[in-house]
Amino acid sequence: MKKHTELQFRGCINTPALFTTQFLDPISAITLPSKLKPIPDIVVFTQHRLGKLVEEFVFHQLKQEASINWIIENVQIQNGKQTIGELDALYYENNQPIHLEAVYKFYLYDRLNTYDNPLEYWIGPNRNDRLSYKLDKLKTKQFPLLYKEETQVQLSSLGIEVSAIKQRLCFQAQLFLPYGMKPIETGVLNSECISGFYIPFADFNLFRGFKLYIPRKLDWLVNPHDNVDWLDYDTAQEIIGLQIKDKRSPLIWLKRNNATFEKCFITFW
Repeated sequence: MKKHTELQFRGCINTPALFTTQFLDPISAITLPSKLKPIPDIVVFTQHRLGKLVEEFVFHQLKQEASINWIIENVQIQNGKQTIGELDALYYENNQPIHLEAVYKFYLYDRLNTYDNPLEYWIGPNRNDRLSYKLDKLKTKQFPLLYKEETQVQLSSLGIEVSAIKQRLCFQAQLFLPYGMKPIETGVLNSECISGFYIPFADFNLFRGFKLYIPRKLDWLVNPHDNVDWLDYDTAQEIIGLQIKDKRSPLIWLKRNNATFEKCFITFW
């Protein structure tokens, strides 16, 4: 189990940052330290939702840096009995207090619609998420939460002056292009995030003769490798078909000629 967790951790930390520029000015994007250290036996990652597990991985990686002194994570901001939001993490970096928001997403390049804003094309596998929605939420809700009166009251107990805090964003993503599409100009997005392709379930028969593997969602972080129980085409088609009926688009691994691995979403749309 520990080795498997390390595969998830390695896949997460090695995922490139989505933005190549300071896109959410004045909030700077951070790149995680790339040097990976073995996970000590005393460290146990407990989260079972992908987004929360990523936060654990990101925070663990940052805590290994000599310049960082950790303060607190997952700060629930309360208005009476109501939770109005959460600050992902607070820490000092070279004595500078930092508020960090950590994001990890999977986006597919939509060819069913046309958009005025290039960022609108990047959507979630199930079409209920969109890069532009997340950016708007960060700008209008998640980062402004720091300056709400309720937040300032809670942070006063930590001895932190809100006006001294700098805000940072760790936004990692895997991007997927339509099957057969030539590389595209990604603009402000990091082209190194392109991780594979997607194809509608109606065209799944193109993979007849391939070996396939359907990782659980937490393993979407993992880079494909050979040490899994590969499925034949008919078995994989049956399993994937059930998810398609539920309007879910699973991620799969493909193995060509027992040597080449690829990541691919099979979409219901």
